[in-house]
Amino acid sequence: MKLLSNSRFAGMLALALFMQNCTQSNKTASDAESADTAYYSMEDFRKVEKYDTHAHINAYDTTFIQLAKEDNFRLLALNVNPSSYPTVEHQQDVAVRMVKAYPEQVAWATTFTVANWGTDKWLPQTLDYLKGSFDNGAIGVKVWKNIGMELRDKDGKFVMIDDPRFDPVIDFIEKNNKTLVGHLGEPKNAWLPVDQMTVSGDKSYFSKHPEYHMFLHPEYPSYEDQVNARDKMLEKHPNIRFVGVHLGSLEWSVDELAKRLDKFPNMAVDMAERICHLEYQSIKERQKVRDFMIKYQDRLIYATDDWVGPDSDPAELKKDIQETRLSDWKYFVTDDEMSVPYFKEKIQGLKLPKEVIDKIYRKNAEKWFPGI
Repeated sequence: MKLLSNSRFAGMLALALFMQNCTQSNKTASDAESADTAYYSMEDFRKVEKYDTHAHINAYDTTFIQLAKEDNFRLLALNVNPSSYPTVEHQQDVAVRMVKAYPEQVAWATTFTVANWGTDKWLPQTLDYLKGSFDNGAIGVKVWKNIGMELRDKDGKFVMIDDPRFDPVIDFIEKNNKTLVGHLGEPKNAWLPVDQMTVSGDKSYFSKHPEYHMFLHPEYPSYEDQVNARDKMLEKHPNIRFVGVHLGSLEWSVDELAKRLDKFPNMAVDMAERICHLEYQSIKERQKVRDFMIKYQDRLIYATDDWVGPDSDPAELKKDIQETRLSDWKYFVTDDEMSVPYFKEKIQGLKLPKEVIDKIYRKNAEKWFPGI
């Protein structure tokens, strides 16, 4: 075999190196492109279909709906039973009108009152009301913190959600394939003095609502009592499809929330008004929070707790809602350093993969709220 001349060998070596560099360049470019397409950016906010599964529509107001359209959101309007709200009948009337007018934009979940609790009237009137709500298109039923924090028996004892008198109602909800939505208890901050609370939103809320500031009411059921009653209810009803709002009142610890999600496969949680608590944990334990979001990506649902009432100012409403939505999006989809209004420390976004974002913002809503 003839040896290659020096000049010919050098030429072939140069060609080989050139081809190798081209291959490496192409691979690097391909890897970069793949990395770019694995994540959303801020510019994608309005392009991505999203749900907000925790809104309160207490007035026939089109501003709220139009803003949802602009931001590519569909809404789940939750009826609820606090004394400061319009009656449940009025809330249902508004919700039904909204769904009829904007069927592609709005779905709704009903609630029930505890009027006549402890009498023979309560159960039949409650089941009859729920049946009427289901006939009107309600896809879920919300129970509120008045159970556990306000409702008392005739002997003055607080009534908790695991009370057996609720069992026929929960069974009826399950039989009709509706989702039980639960705001049970309060954030753990409610049992602390205001100056020891972790986020400014809780400091403001409980300063304005001392009736729910449990630090001031040691005679009321404890934080642990509230969470345990909810857990006992789920143990009794292992097949009910349950969404615990506000991170299931376990907002303060992704570890504690993970324990419940592991124990109760029929439970998911929405993040309404509690994303700030995830952000707060991110100050020191960003990777833990990110790992939690990825591990439980099938059980977490985006929500805001935004609301509109007859006295809402359209311009202020739009500004506040958009600021919240964009801040939340930035936290979830980027790894930018950012400031939020709930505490003074800066945080870094989680930069969750697209597939996780799609579940949190859309797919989980469709899974946990059939008919939405």
